[in-house]
Amino acid sequence: MSKVRYVAIGDSFTEGVGDELPDGHVRGWADLTAQGWADASGESVEYANFAIRGKLVRPIVEEQLEPALALRPTHLSFNGGGNDMLRPRTSVATVVDSFRRVIERCDEEGVKVIMLSGANPSGQLPLSRLIQRRGDLLSRAVDSRFNDRRDIIRAFNWFDRELATPPYWSEDRLHMNARGHHRVAARVITALGLEPPTGWWSLPPLPASAPRGLDYYREHVGPWVQRRLRGTSSGDGRQPKFGQWTTITPSDSALE
Repeated sequence: MSKVRYVAIGDSFTEGVGDELPDGHVRGWADLTAQGWADASGESVEYANFAIRGKLVRPIVEEQLEPALALRPTHLSFNGGGNDMLRPRTSVATVVDSFRRVIERCDEEGVKVIMLSGANPSGQLPLSRLIQRRGDLLSRAVDSRFNDRRDIIRAFNWFDRELATPPYWSEDRLHMNARGHHRVAARVITALGLEPPTGWWSLPPLPASAPRGLDYYREHVGPWVQRRLRGTSSGDGRQPKFGQWTTITPSDSALE
């Protein structure tokens, strides 16, 4: 069996924001998928991650796709559109076209695509109905456009009702916490035809510590609005956390 070389591109969802470890490292579902893939297969996996928080779908494709393909991966995961969905002039056609472009380039390079939809944060966000409606429309449009491509590995998360509930989300209510990222990783590993750790589907609940009322708006909504007014992004100046291959070996417990 040929060695798995897995690269991820995307925004904060794929970078892993919300799943911060005590040492400051941002982990997330893609890191967990690489480790779970190695554990379930018993073979090491080469892993890279170009995702950067705050990116709209078009810059993800324009800035991350070709560097990722230059590594000659066997598999590439792609998700985008979450940040576009929060903008007032969201174009579903632009998002769908970006998915098309990724798939076309991966077809040309012989790379297997892992297509994801983001999880649904709308239940705990301001303008929840608007975000829900846009997310529903976007998710269905992408699924419908590529429904005939049975060779594409799918891990769609938007319509996972359990994942949409508050215990899977971080303090900012926009990014998943460790529970959420583990659940998404379990779905990806399952889509690959492998067996994830059973506990990944629903880790024990984390202590509730999210700010409420005005504190929430001051700590999280206000800075987001200020960045929009300034035309800046939380990802400005950031570099990919794994811009070259890193080897993920099966954990000791997986070898027992």
